[in-house]
Amino acid sequence: MKKLVIATGNAGKLKELQALLADSGFEIISQKTLGVTDADETGLSFVENAILKARHAAKATGLPALADDSGLCVDVLGGAPGIYSARYSGEGASDASNNAKLLEALKPHRGAAALTARFVCVLALVRHADDPLPLICQAEWEGEILEAARGEQGFGYDPLFLVPTEGMSSAELPRERKNQISHRAQALQQLRARIAGFL
Repeated sequence: MKKLVIATGNAGKLKELQALLADSGFEIISQKTLGVTDADETGLSFVENAILKARHAAKATGLPALADDSGLCVDVLGGAPGIYSARYSGEGASDASNNAKLLEALKPHRGAAALTARFVCVLALVRHADDPLPLICQAEWEGEILEAARGEQGFGYDPLFLVPTEGMSSAELPRERKNQISHRAQALQQLRARIAGFL
């Protein structure tokens, strides 16, 4: 069975990726178990950061690596927090502090209109650290930002992200349902369709 390193230190992302790739035919290994540190995310886009993370893990392990760069883009905030979603409230940011900052930033914008937003996921898969043609898959998940957190599932901004088609927040969705319709699930469906011929 071919080995594939998942280039993330985020436990929530790792859990979702492992579940979604469980029957892919690859042995899924976390970079953390191989002692790989997180890459410096110096890119200015989700695509750039995903590639940086994948190359970093591939270089450190000598194995093919898959990286996910994802985040929340809120329209009235010009796409923020965007690529800075995980560290929106500063160094050592937590899900709680990031959510609190987002709610505070949206206070002046609350009104009759829904606060539209989307979760974005970009997956980058490299065969080796210098791969000149990474496999890129990306997807968006449309929603709205709630006035207060709802639900106990998920991580990150899930409690604030209303999925209108489901009538509940991402954190209220059963895990199985989220893994069918989320931004990460959509990007992984693309990846699964293309990975066999790539690796």
